[in-house]
Amino acid sequence: MSAAFETLAAVNGNVGTIGYGLAAIGPGIGIGIIFGNGVQAIARQPEAAGIIRQNMLLGFAVVEALALIGFVVPFILS
Repeated sequence: MSAAFETLAAVNGNVGTIGYGLAAIGPGIGIGIIFGNGVQAIARQPEAAGIIRQNMLLGFAVVEALALIGFVVPFILS
């Protein structure tokens, strides 16, 4: 049992890096969904391309902010 605690203590320095790696997965998937569905919507309704593009970029900015928060938080907490 004590070997497990020693291993956990050795991994403590890399927790921020692992946390950011996991935090980057969600925004990556979100950006893919946003642009994939946006292109599909523009293909179906070309006359609404301006509104759809505007909403795509707004959604992209929100999701990218979450990625930046995931990058900053491990440094603040350490």
